[in-house]
Amino acid sequence: MVRPASDGETETTTKPKSTETVHLTPWDLQMLTVDYIQMGVLLPRPPTPTTAEHMVDHLAQSLARAVARFYPYAGRLATEEHTGGSVTVSLQCTGHGAEFVHAVAADTTVADVAGSLNIPRVVWSFFPLNGLVGADAAVGSRSGSRIPVLAAQVTELADGVFVAISLNHGVADGTAFWHLFNTWSEISRSSWNGSSEAITTPEPELERWFPDGCPVPVPLPFPTLDHAVRRFHGPPVEECFLAFSAESIRSLKARANAEISGTATVSSLQSLLAHLWLAVTRARRLRPEQETSYTLAVSCRGRVKRLPQLYSGNSMVRCATAKVAAGEILRGGLCPAAWRLNRAVASCDEAALVGSTAAWHTEPRFAYLVGWWHPALLVTGNSPRFDVFGNDFGWGRPVAVRSGGGNKVDGRATVYELGREGEIGMELCLAPEALARLIADDEFMALVN
Repeated sequence: MVRPASDGETETTTKPKSTETVHLTPWDLQMLTVDYIQMGVLLPRPPTPTTAEHMVDHLAQSLARAVARFYPYAGRLATEEHTGGSVTVSLQCTGHGAEFVHAVAADTTVADVAGSLNIPRVVWSFFPLNGLVGADAAVGSRSGSRIPVLAAQVTELADGVFVAISLNHGVADGTAFWHLFNTWSEISRSSWNGSSEAITTPEPELERWFPDGCPVPVPLPFPTLDHAVRRFHGPPVEECFLAFSAESIRSLKARANAEISGTATVSSLQSLLAHLWLAVTRARRLRPEQETSYTLAVSCRGRVKRLPQLYSGNSMVRCATAKVAAGEILRGGLCPAAWRLNRAVASCDEAALVGSTAAWHTEPRFAYLVGWWHPALLVTGNSPRFDVFGNDFGWGRPVAVRSGGGNKVDGRATVYELGREGEIGMELCLAPEALARLIADDEFMALVN
């Protein structure tokens, strides 16, 4: 366990920074039912004469300093059962620490991970806390100790290093995840060669935000938290990683906006996802009358004015969904598909977001895959605005980014920035036969680098 450590301390000597209780908001609580966020970067091997032991020790020590800034993540989830059949969940800032795993995959190369269109399944083993949903950290244990909300794994490859984080989705979203990752990499980079440069990544805003009228803590209508969990066992998927150039995306955006009148503009990402929606609908060979849907994860930062940009909790909601019959979307083409996505996102305004959050406790709704996933669905998470390829830990920028097995379902697309302005990377999960047809689709693949 790596415990929070301020400058000049080590992770083994620091006492917990705080013993405060962080009550979880409705945005936090709704995500306790899904898998941990799992993302990481593939790095070159540090130059000789650096030893593996030095690299691992350095990464553990720099993680301890990063976690000191995000000290609630070093705590543990706890539940309290109340008379009347309700339960509340909180994050106790105990300082017990983040799990840190050092692994070796000596027979796996950088090219194995990033050198082909298809993503090998070995990548999932580069991530800790596999197979857990957020609620497991509140109700389960391993070897007699509570499951951590944060874990990191450093995996040595034959010619590279994979650095990964698994973070409980009930305490943080993608924005907070990459804020932590950026902090860790900058702390590591600033001290890699023995120097001690000032850290410019801003500190997080740790205080949770609750709307007026929302009780604190929020009661859940279950005798125990176990009753909220519905585990999903979906059909098998295969993954690929696609890269789209800035030029390709500009072309899609121009086409998507060509027929739109008025002041609204379809964004670059919405144009790209509309292109994906059409291609996946073709690849799935859906019946013309079958409804297909596209759900976008939307951050409330920038939409809810009272929410700070550096908020360390969860502000992600799955509220933007576009639905249409498969035959209709294929007949309409890119512009109508992109416009549907644009309107779905536009519907997530401040009044709607605050209103639904304030009333959430009266009828809690959790992010279930069971009962929500269907074989004509697409869902996109993460954001190309997150700084991924700036995560140089001291010996070179990332070669690639990949995610773990958490929340991998048929139809999931995860988007990333690729380190060059305007370029977007996409990690796509589909049923094997649909993915094979997508890769053979010349109209779609013509825009892939």
